Amino acid sequence: MSWFGYRLHLVVDATYELPAGFTVTKASESEVKVTPGVLEQMEEKTPEVLARCEYLLGDRGYDDGKLVKELWDNQEIKPVIDIRNMWRDGEETKLISGLENIAYNYCGQVYCYCPETNQRREMAYGGFEKGRETLKYRCPARHYGVECRGMAKCPVQSGIRIPLKEDRRIFTPLARSSYQWEKLYKKRTAVERVNSRLDNVFGFERHFIRGLKKMKLRYTLALVVMLAMALGRLKEKNGENLLSLVEAA
Repeated sequence: MSWFGYRLHLVVDATYELPAGFTVTKASESEVKVTPGVLEQMEEKTPEVLARCEYLLGDRGYDDGKLVKELWDNQEIKPVIDIRNMWRDGEETKLISGLENIAYNYCGQVYCYCPETNQRREMAYGGFEKGRETLKYRCPARHYGVECRGMAKCPVQSGIRIPLKEDRRIFTPLARSSYQWEKLYKKRTAVERVNSRLDNVFGFERHFIRGLKKMKLRYTLALVVMLAMALGRLKEKNGENLLSLVEAA
């Protein structure tokens, strides 16, 4: 979120809609470059919070192969980040290395082509193997019980394994083609609601603050108030109003 020359880089707990980490920079600083630093700051100051982070949700502004790779390799955080079509040659699919009839698109959907009819079917996602760092996909004919005339000739029988290194940006520990990926990505709206509270309740939408240090201080105070009110409600055993920013009547 940007305000008059400044950009807020915010990590939010998507379940409780509370801030977990942040920094404020000039508006020219991109989310992709700043995010690793925010996570390192959390690892240093609040390691217990980062340790409970299993997924990082982000829109296409965070679509970067290096960031996706570092999240899993350095933090074992599964990226759930929307993707842009970076294929410049106009191709719809690419073949998986070493497999002549298995292809994928830029969204991470995996297809098999029938050796007999060349009919394309999307393969069934079978989960992530952490030890091998591979994604499993099953034969759609066997998994869904549909007829495939080329099943006997197909070089892929029960299923395949696709290593993440096939394309680290497209193939992530939580497959982009999975239902769970879609379900988790919808929780990204928690960030938008937190930003809305900062704009409307804490007055950042129409502020007149000048200077990066002043901006950081004002934002820090706003977050402290937000977290303190949530903590107060927990101590009062009033968890159902955890996200409320007004005093209960």
